[in-house]
Amino acid sequence: MAELMDAAAEVIQERGYEAATMAEIASRANARIGSLYRFFPNKEAIGDALIDGYAAVLSEEYAGMRERALHSAPEELADLLIDLLVRVYPQTRAMTALLDSRTDWTEIRLRFRSQAMAEIGAALRACAPNLDDREIEDIVPVVLNNMKTMVGMVKKDAPTSAGAPDELRLMNRLYLAARLAPAQGAIRGQSPRRK
Repeated sequence: MAELMDAAAEVIQERGYEAATMAEIASRANARIGSLYRFFPNKEAIGDALIDGYAAVLSEEYAGMRERALHSAPEELADLLIDLLVRVYPQTRAMTALLDSRTDWTEIRLRFRSQAMAEIGAALRACAPNLDDREIEDIVPVVLNNMKTMVGMVKKDAPTSAGAPDELRLMNRLYLAARLAPAQGAIRGQSPRRK
């Protein structure tokens, strides 16, 4: 079944959800079409299973990120955040194609975005507990857009150069250090932690 799911993700990522066929997915997995239909009665069932799998991968990553954020300097958290979507991309590579393809998945797209923003906010608060809600509300979209840009650069879907990902990583570190370090020191009554 894992091979069928991997093949489905590859085909959907390459061709798009609408153009992907059950026959092509089975062929890519070197499986008989009957084997595919045994596990998935239609393409929608494959899409739903992929989305569920992506949600599980992201939830696990977010939980780990929140835990690490408790003990991270702002620069370390910046690296954790900027690399999170890049790290999970191999496991979630067809997610964008799936979410862009079906209008009934618009709600799922919004739920993924809402979860990402809430989890980034939780990590920021774990790292710098003195941040107020308005500050977090302003910082989260900036960080999320940086994360998405990093994935685009790595995939070569966004304008990039050999050194651009490192520049984006540095920009994210400097931004979060400037925004979080004062809140860290204020709550702990000490100087901000340094990496």
